[in-house]
Amino acid sequence: MSIARAGPGRPRPRPDAVAGDKGYSTRAIQAWCRRHGVHAVIPERRDHVAQRAHRRGRKPVFDAGAYRARNFVERVIGWLKRLRRVAARVEKLAVRYVGMISLALIVRMANRLSDTT
Repeated sequence: MSIARAGPGRPRPRPDAVAGDKGYSTRAIQAWCRRHGVHAVIPERRDHVAQRAHRRGRKPVFDAGAYRARNFVERVIGWLKRLRRVAARVEKLAVRYVGMISLALIVRMANRLSDTT
């Protein structure tokens, strides 16, 4: 998997940050992220906080703003899955499936904009 750059150059082989819920708060995942230069936006579990109290070292950094963005993405995906045509993946071709998702998002934004005026 690669991530396209905004400007010229090769695509990035990995993202700048990865977000997950507390279920992904393990030492192995945190260590992998540090090794590969990926910022982990994962809240710390309560039992990890208690365990860390007995050890020296710094507390993992948690970006609450980036975690809120994850919540927004999760809600949009949940909304898309409620649409029968998108959830059942009626279209056979990926291009048409992406088009259907784009159309659903455009209709959603148009409805949101018309509600505010």
